[in-house]
Amino acid sequence: MTNATITGWGRYTPPTILSNDDLEHLTDTSDEWITTRTGIKERRISHIATSDMANIAGRRALAAAGLEPEDVDLVMLATCTGDTVIPSPAALLQAKLGAFNATAFDLNAACSGWLYGIDLATSMIRIGRHRRILLIGAERLSHYLDFSNRATAVLFGDGAGAVVLEATTDDEGVLATTTGADGSAAEILWVPGVGTSGDRYQNEDHSAYGVIMDGPEVFRRAVTTMGEAATRVVVEAGLDVDDVDLLIPHQANIRIIDATARRLKLRPEQVYVNIQAYGNTSAATIPIALSEAVEQGRVQPGSILVFAAFGAGLTWAAASVRWGARVEPIGTATVDVPPPDGDVFDLLRSNIEFFGKGVSE
Repeated sequence: MTNATITGWGRYTPPTILSNDDLEHLTDTSDEWITTRTGIKERRISHIATSDMANIAGRRALAAAGLEPEDVDLVMLATCTGDTVIPSPAALLQAKLGAFNATAFDLNAACSGWLYGIDLATSMIRIGRHRRILLIGAERLSHYLDFSNRATAVLFGDGAGAVVLEATTDDEGVLATTTGADGSAAEILWVPGVGTSGDRYQNEDHSAYGVIMDGPEVFRRAVTTMGEAATRVVVEAGLDVDDVDLLIPHQANIRIIDATARRLKLRPEQVYVNIQAYGNTSAATIPIALSEAVEQGRVQPGSILVFAAFGAGLTWAAASVRWGARVEPIGTATVDVPPPDGDVFDLLRSNIEFFGKGVSE
């Protein structure tokens, strides 16, 4: 039976850091307040577009798989913060990659987007529609940060992560997937002023263009749905929780991660956490974490991995994967990125001015 297996991995995390100390100059908060409630110490702010971040991560994943852009037949970009609405940022990405033999499209399931992509890519490979798929999660959430709202301003960051999925008949690859959604609860996590339903000509409330979230309700639902989804893909793969070598969850909040791990009865060493360094990068969190985990030796040949996510929509998803034989990249990609102009406050100047929040000295 043909299955989909991960053969390449890569990431891009912007060089500019927004620390908790920096945030004390932007909103009513402190390092202690942020760390105890979220586990985040810093996050990255991009000076390049979402599709540019995706291009870098994608090229690194292709190199790790020993492939060229023209070798893939589908480019899938999971994002809710694309460069443009028309055309899709996946079209921009295809051109930047030079992947002109590939179909290209976007997928927006917010923080669950990359796992929705895993589900879809696996199905396409199993039915023979595609053989080599480049799947990227990339987000520039800093574009929607309203620093007058500390409940959301401290959470999000920018970045991109990518994998290559290829057809295989070996005993490896994606074992089980699950996805879900509940649109009736959409307003507990949303950006209401963006899109054709927003009145961009009359709306003077700029807070409508920033992320708005009901934190306690998101926490409650995330813990329940991520735990249930992760358990489901373990059971459907014919495994026990004891078989799981590493859980790589969506990096939204350390308390959500800890609660999900407890629900699965996993030990700390069975859970990968990097939220302290990047914050919540939405669809990019899991592929960024996966890339790091492979490099750090946390993923070994034959490892059983479980991914789980929850996001705006509301959406949730999970997947179980048996890793293949290779944990070393076949090649590396050298991609030049222009340095940012100015410091982190310069990069955020437009946000600060738009939402009416000044930088304190």
